[in-house]
Amino acid sequence: MPDLGPVFLSLHLAAVTTAILLVIGVPLAYWLATTQARVKPVVEAVTALPLVLPPTVIGFYLLILMNPSAPLGAAWVSLTGGTLSFSFSGLVFASAIYSLPFMVQPLQSAFEAVGRGPMEAAATLRASRLDAIRNVLLPQSARGILTACVLTFAHTIGEFGVVLMVGGNIPERTRVISIAIYEHVESVEYAEAHILSAGLLVFSFVTLVGVYALNRSYRLRVS
Repeated sequence: MPDLGPVFLSLHLAAVTTAILLVIGVPLAYWLATTQARVKPVVEAVTALPLVLPPTVIGFYLLILMNPSAPLGAAWVSLTGGTLSFSFSGLVFASAIYSLPFMVQPLQSAFEAVGRGPMEAAATLRASRLDAIRNVLLPQSARGILTACVLTFAHTIGEFGVVLMVGGNIPERTRVISIAIYEHVESVEYAEAHILSAGLLVFSFVTLVGVYALNRSYRLRVS
């Protein structure tokens, strides 16, 4: 049996990243869904960059940002006493950047689907903007929120290039499941690689089936 430490570390990383991106993604997606600002296409492009940039490019620039001589890296060292790169915190930061579009884009689509009508109706009942978002927008966007969280979680589980460059391969700290598979293949330990790869394949397939089934059931209820 392969070491299950990378599996648990990957699940921990995915859970933390999803929680952080949910907090960041909801206000960002709401702004993108409602704003008419000229800068909106620029923000959308920046948000979607991880979809088109090679992971090595993202990892390279994140390494530069995390360097102790860079402002971000230096601030982290002064606060924690440790470097941001090659640490679990560095993996969380990199994963949040890399998985950002998987959270924001489904949320934005969900908020746009709700439209302005329900929010305007809540405003006529003297509900504050925050109350309208909490009691009207978010409940009506529940399917999109769930889809965003599931896709973000699954995408983080399968990360390889970014986490390898930012975190390396440190057991119990940065050795996630994708890195463990790569190491097993390099060491010609195909049995262990098969077990981890098959588990990741099944997890990814079940996740996508669940997302598509959820969307299908919602469309049937609406129609």
